[in-house]
Amino acid sequence: MTHDAVVVNFEGERRQVASGTTVEQFLIQALGTVPRDVVAALVNRRLVMLDFPILGFQVDLETVRTSSREGEAVARQSASIVLIEAVRELYPEARLVVGQSLGGGYFYSWQSRTQLTPQTVASIERRMHEICSENRRFERRRATTEEAEAIFRASGDDSKLALLATHRSSTVALVSCGSFVDISHNVTASSTGRVRGFAVVPYENGLLLRFPRNGDAAHLPPLAPQPKLFAAYRETRRWNELLGLANVGSLNRMCLSGEISEQIRIAEGFHEKKIAGIADLVAQESRRVRFVLVAGPSSSGKTTFIRRLAVQLRVNGIQPVGLSLDNYFLDRDRTPVGADGKPDYEALEALDLELFNAHLAALQRGDEAEMPRYDFVRGKRADRDRWARQRLLPNQVLLVEGIHALNHRLTEAVPEQAKYRVFISALTQLILDDHNRIFTSDTRLLRRIVRDRLFRGHPATRTLEMWSAVRRGEARGIFPFQEEADVIFNSALVYEPAVLRVFAERFLLEVPREHPAYTEAYRLLKFLGWFVPVFPDEVPHTSILREFIGGSAFED
Repeated sequence: MTHDAVVVNFEGERRQVASGTTVEQFLIQALGTVPRDVVAALVNRRLVMLDFPILGFQVDLETVRTSSREGEAVARQSASIVLIEAVRELYPEARLVVGQSLGGGYFYSWQSRTQLTPQTVASIERRMHEICSENRRFERRRATTEEAEAIFRASGDDSKLALLATHRSSTVALVSCGSFVDISHNVTASSTGRVRGFAVVPYENGLLLRFPRNGDAAHLPPLAPQPKLFAAYRETRRWNELLGLANVGSLNRMCLSGEISEQIRIAEGFHEKKIAGIADLVAQESRRVRFVLVAGPSSSGKTTFIRRLAVQLRVNGIQPVGLSLDNYFLDRDRTPVGADGKPDYEALEALDLELFNAHLAALQRGDEAEMPRYDFVRGKRADRDRWARQRLLPNQVLLVEGIHALNHRLTEAVPEQAKYRVFISALTQLILDDHNRIFTSDTRLLRRIVRDRLFRGHPATRTLEMWSAVRRGEARGIFPFQEEADVIFNSALVYEPAVLRVFAERFLLEVPREHPAYTEAYRLLKFLGWFVPVFPDEVPHTSILREFIGGSAFED
């Protein structure tokens, strides 16, 4: 049933418009213009382009600005398409392949007979600005899957053909702003004129497309070198390519052919080899190293990593002793308050730094320390008769795991040479296709959604609601210290989205359409739809993934 008019709830008012009116047309009617920083909209909490037609009986509409998380993603997707179009126009024989998020932007590898020089990069940026000044429309349309395959076959985009091989809808959404045609994985701005504030710079053997932060098109954040993180990314990418698993299309093919079982074993073997290598490095430095400090963001797999590292340390004749930072929380009434007026349990100052450092110093001297216990029910330190006495023997190392483990203030009482720092995170290097990356944080978010729902009784709505605050805490207390690590361990498994889909898809479908978290749930459901599922019984019981789906050999 169709309606001639639609009631639009917008900024606290109800307006009536003709059915089929686009969001852009509605905003011009309501505001007189479309503000420059508005790049998309939420219609009934679904993220849409400004050319989206308003249909139905009644809809809720919100503008999406570049300063928001959704708006930033739209701006980045739009700039990425402009980059590929500029390269196609200037260097049609070149192949750009998107990689990791780095330095406030996206890294792209460059494959071409044309040498990538600073002058080449400058010409690409110049052409991007010209395309933006032309204010070209981003044209979005639906094509039959067969038509889309013909387009990508003609342009030699094999990664998109591989992705469409398991696409079972009769149509696929495409987007373009010139000769370059892409699968429309994410929403773009209405026109290139709304793409602002980017920069293109040479980086290693490729280029970096940089973006402004918080919608401030006039300023780019400083570009700090991240050689250790970049090396970890590149190692994983090279390994994936050697296995023939560079993109989701190749992963899906192996899932259907049965080859995925062997690839799972290889991926898990690679993890074990890396963990054993870290234990070997600690053993080589055993005369000086007394403290192994492990930090990483939420759902990076720290718990399983610590236990697997402990096994490998024992293989080297080193006895690991665990220590939980949770026991050093201040009493709840002394916890610092965040900007929102609520207790900030993720702040470094929420820990009793003085007591913790006193204990580290005592252990480093060989003295006995009386370790506290924290009573989370009462929100205060447990009575002293429940504390544990600990001494660090010559063949032992103390394993300290926590979000602040790499922060020098946490362990300032002991000398630097006594510490070995490990940073762990799920740094996925799997891409959807050559031009569309997978957000690194999405792997961790899906892990957490599954774990919280299965084992903590938290619905996906709660996990999604908390995620922004979690990410802010990570940006403040974890990521600034990742280059301080002696080694970076990448806990991502190339096959895991296919396994997580089995669980996460079900849990995300529980999010009501009227809930604020529905926007993110809807995006994640569309993303998971590109993966062929892999049943969890293929996953080894020692895998880091088991920490989130259950069945871990390390469960207490």
